[in-house]
Amino acid sequence: MQTEKDAEFVGAALDAGLRAPRFSSPPSSEEFAASIEPKNVPAVFRGVLKGSAASSRWDPLHGGLDYLLEKVGPDVAVEAMMSNTGRVFYGDLRSHERVSIPFSTFMHSCKSHLGHLSAASDPSKDNGIGKESTCSEGMCPASSENSKQLYLAQVSILNTESKDRCSLEVLKEDIQEPIFLKGKSFSSINFWMSRAHMRSSTHYDPHHNLLCVMAGCKKVTLWSPSASPYLYPMPVYGEASNHSGVSIEEPDYSCYPKAKYMKEYSERVILNSGDALFIPEGWYHQVDSEDLTIAINFWWKSNIMTEMLEHMDAYYLRRIMRRLLDTEMNKITQNSSFTHSERYSGFQSTDEASRGSQQFNQVKNSDTSDKKSALLQSLKPCTLQALYELMSLVHDSVEAVDQNDIAECTSQDISVCQSNERRKTAADDSSPLQNDLVAKIILPVEPLELRSMLLAMVHTFPRTLEGLVLNILGPTGAEILTRKFDEMDQRSTPEEQ
Repeated sequence: MQTEKDAEFVGAALDAGLRAPRFSSPPSSEEFAASIEPKNVPAVFRGVLKGSAASSRWDPLHGGLDYLLEKVGPDVAVEAMMSNTGRVFYGDLRSHERVSIPFSTFMHSCKSHLGHLSAASDPSKDNGIGKESTCSEGMCPASSENSKQLYLAQVSILNTESKDRCSLEVLKEDIQEPIFLKGKSFSSINFWMSRAHMRSSTHYDPHHNLLCVMAGCKKVTLWSPSASPYLYPMPVYGEASNHSGVSIEEPDYSCYPKAKYMKEYSERVILNSGDALFIPEGWYHQVDSEDLTIAINFWWKSNIMTEMLEHMDAYYLRRIMRRLLDTEMNKITQNSSFTHSERYSGFQSTDEASRGSQQFNQVKNSDTSDKKSALLQSLKPCTLQALYELMSLVHDSVEAVDQNDIAECTSQDISVCQSNERRKTAADDSSPLQNDLVAKIILPVEPLELRSMLLAMVHTFPRTLEGLVLNILGPTGAEILTRKFDEMDQRSTPEEQ
């Protein structure tokens, strides 16, 4: 028997505060609403559905398939997902299609599969259950092999957001929501059933979700919304925007290099019959279902989404973007320290560094202005070194352009160049600071020293400063420079400002 420790893997890089707590007994609705749901962290509830009507009546190993056949009836059609990619169900339309099948056909297929499983485990018990059920012409949409790829996914039992009739509404009579969801206004209740082992692709939902396993076993891998950079979500304006673009079976790390860290930021939960998992809105999850697994889920809107008024969207978006940017820049500035040799790593060779030094000395020596010389001489050696590096960076860039080292796209090659650039960007797994040489140079410079250096450039090398700002400065460097200006203001008198 698997223990809790054996059954569940938690990635080492996952923040301890985001790991799903385990409950051996269900909390009250007040406790759930006050201390579990608002945290927006998953939670596991062991055995909360044991002995419930649905769990007892639907179990395939104890006559559940016959019960469901009789309960739903022979004439009810349901919409099933048929995968074009084996037993993996991806969200995009090229990987699956929706097909309408009689519920009874799917149940007979499950009974046949159960018979085969029983015969395989104990041949002496082969009593004919495993024989393929016959169905009339037009009632079998797929071959036996294809039926392994069918999945009853999100078949409605209740849907308050649609006026369409729910296919399996009759099953609501067997369902009683867990005590801690008492009083919730559900958007929908859905039925999920796999005939054989299957996998769903990594995705998130726009509702709070309680996934309840009634029979069988599901293995759920979870990622916090903050792990999005490692999951490469699909574009928000396209198809399946709530799905990850990374293949489960064969991830392409050349296109998605950060995906190799996915496992480190994940947590895996195993749910057996009677268990439930709270998945907050926005949390990515990927689900593996064993043979003949049946589950239901409850979806409801979070308080945040219920109370967020549309006229406030632009404001909240700006606040969130600001907070995300601040978080990223804090990571860069707090985790980066540079030695003297590291600050030279942006140059391609010692010849370039030597050539830049010569250019710097020529300009410096040719200037006869006492004021300009005084500005340069007042700089600390480390600041003077940073000035030299910036000048070399600008001069090398100008020289490269003059020598046509940078190829330009012709009109007919624009699409090819853009495609190559996108692939290059996606494959670049280095930190933003390593890619922005200006940021690397100015980050170690004290704010007031940076002010002196920039003033020296204004009076002594104005064209170089112009080239730096207009042609070299990137987003990361610009953000660090802005922060340095803020620090200058904090340390300066109004007159100095």
